Amino acid sequence: MDPLRVRLRIYLIIFFVVMISGTFGFMIIENLSLADALYFSIVTIATVGYGDIHPATQPGKIFAILLIITGVGTFLGVVANATELMLQKREKQVRMEKMNMVIGTFYSEVGLKLLAVFTEYDPNVDTMRKDLIITEHWTEKDFLNVSNHLKRHEYDVEINKVSLEDLRGFLLEKRDFLLRLLENPTLLEHESFTELLRTVFHLTEELTFRDDIGRLPDPDKMHIAGDIKRVYHLLVNQWLTYMKHLKDNYPYLFSLAMRTNPFDQKASPVIKS
Repeated sequence: MDPLRVRLRIYLIIFFVVMISGTFGFMIIENLSLADALYFSIVTIATVGYGDIHPATQPGKIFAILLIITGVGTFLGVVANATELMLQKREKQVRMEKMNMVIGTFYSEVGLKLLAVFTEYDPNVDTMRKDLIITEHWTEKDFLNVSNHLKRHEYDVEINKVSLEDLRGFLLEKRDFLLRLLENPTLLEHESFTELLRTVFHLTEELTFRDDIGRLPDPDKMHIAGDIKRVYHLLVNQWLTYMKHLKDNYPYLFSLAMRTNPFDQKASPVIKS
């Protein structure tokens, strides 16, 4: 759990204990009603001090001093930690927006092309394709159900049909772009996408280090196929997460994403009706 949240909870617990103790203390010592005692405890801890109710006895004054000493610090701790938590949440939202912008750029430049290649040579793609025809009517539950289905999909590619030369050329063309993404410090907080970038870059290196890419022995082809399947699996799952983000936050971007859906064979960027 976030240490800031833990600290806030501790302050809140202490604050309520002090508040309850103060209320019952004033009820007993000053013979106040529950409402008056609670009111007096609040104005004392908040240092408002309206003066309409004040301790009439010596023990009551001493108790009020103790309540101020313990309550004011606790009250300020609650306010400070709650403010810090709200600022932290806002900062996290800003970082997430930046990360999703980067993810969108990745799919525009690299991800959608790779998905098109991999789905073309995936013998099991039809079992997954029908689940990924995303529409504007999808709910959070739909995204969750499909995400669970994808975990059971057997990602595969027919490596002998894939043009490794073309794949290598495309990835080399995008190598500088991928390197710049990996250098982006914002992405360090997005573990799943960072892992996707690493696997894509690793595949690029594997293909680059082979001179005669068109005449690889079968064991080496299977090794490359394993790297492709790893990228394929992460690509699909990250794409689904990104589509949910677009639907929730950017309807106009989501509209284009649906019309360029790599899993929808009828998809077209041209609006016909």
